[in-house]
Amino acid sequence: MADIASQTHTVQVPSRAIIGFYALTFAITWGLVGGYILAPDWAAATFGEISGSHPFFFLATWAPAISAFAVVLFFGGLVGLKAFLSRLFMWRGSPPWVVFILIGIPLVFMMGSLMKGGPFFAPLPPEGVGAVGALTLMMLFLGPIEEFGWRGIAQPILQRRMAPLWAGVIIGTLWGIWHLPAFFLSGTVFAGWNFFPFLVGNITLAVLVTPIFNMSRGSLLWPMLFHWQLILPIWPDAQPFDTWILVAVTVVVVWWNRETMLHRAGSVTEVIPDNGGASQ
Repeated sequence: MADIASQTHTVQVPSRAIIGFYALTFAITWGLVGGYILAPDWAAATFGEISGSHPFFFLATWAPAISAFAVVLFFGGLVGLKAFLSRLFMWRGSPPWVVFILIGIPLVFMMGSLMKGGPFFAPLPPEGVGAVGALTLMMLFLGPIEEFGWRGIAQPILQRRMAPLWAGVIIGTLWGIWHLPAFFLSGTVFAGWNFFPFLVGNITLAVLVTPIFNMSRGSLLWPMLFHWQLILPIWPDAQPFDTWILVAVTVVVVWWNRETMLHRAGSVTEVIPDNGGASQ
């Protein structure tokens, strides 16, 4: 046990690894989706029509996690990967942030929906409650898995060189651009959206999750639950009001936490936590 702890303590992912992480992430997603944009008939005939249940859809969505695991394995081996995954079990967080994730985010969607004359909850599909439950569970294994990359790799490495606020802005910008091919892919929800508000929303969310990440000392659990709440099918369509509400919330959060958001001191900078437990 002592030997394992020693190895974990001495192995760390260097800052330059973020270049490989982003290069691999974009290569996987843009490479898989690009064929359906540039040669849609050929791609559909060869691999089948793209959909939310297509294997390529899952691989494209999981690209940040795949890249994160590759980076950690390359620099830390299996011991490093085990310590990296221990961040999933860092459950201690600030109670106000827990309340915000569990209650505040749903209220944002409900308020936004009411502002546009909509319902509190999304209407049930013809398939009923069972279908919603299945989709809710599936969503847990889609968007939240991205956090292995965004918060697992990018956030701690960027915070070695800049204040958390700017790390969040950069991650949010690249996160939005990473989604860009989906806006040119017919048959997806993104095809009917405007990219600029979406990009603003991504930057807002990446900044908003930053204090949650740092206050939980690098936990992946809370950012994943945060991400899951954002895509749950039970919340009503509140666009664009949910985005503007979240922008206002984020401005208040940054001002309230300006000492920690505008300075690097105390921010999480380790990808592989010491002793398989808590980031320093």
